[in-house]
Amino acid sequence: MSRGFVKEGDQEEVPIVPPRAFLPAGIPNYVTSGGMAALLKEKDDLTNQRDGSKERVERNYLNAKLSLLEERILTAKVIGNEQIPEDKVAFGTIVTLILGERSKPITVQITGVDEADITKGKISFVSPLSKGLSGHKAGESFSINLPNGPQKIHIISISRVTSV
Repeated sequence: MSRGFVKEGDQEEVPIVPPRAFLPAGIPNYVTSGGMAALLKEKDDLTNQRDGSKERVERNYLNAKLSLLEERILTAKVIGNEQIPEDKVAFGTIVTLILGERSKPITVQITGVDEADITKGKISFVSPLSKGLSGHKAGESFSINLPNGPQKIHIISISRVTSV
């Protein structure tokens, strides 16, 4: 068909939506209570954006983002504080540790893939560091293999989130 007979609106580009954070196939979508609250807030924000948009391409983009987000919300398994052990590293715990040759401790919380943000000290439960820390207790020193090679770890303390 000649391009002269195509409506201008039909020539819109299909929006490309980046995927959500990587969650390996077959792995449950664990989230903390705070992580679930953040997912629901993100859904509200995207819905409000979409409902206020007058551009069809933007609405399509926001609908695609909402579809991916809703799938994550539907598959989320919230792990509450009562399910998090107090004495060993597990999903949801906050761990203060010394990594490698550093003399200054760092603190990380093990979270779901969508809530992980290293700038906020939140690491995904599927990350190599989380997997290596899992099951260890405060005071332990050990070595784990990370992408940049073996690293010595010393766990200083373990705690749980006190409020969401």
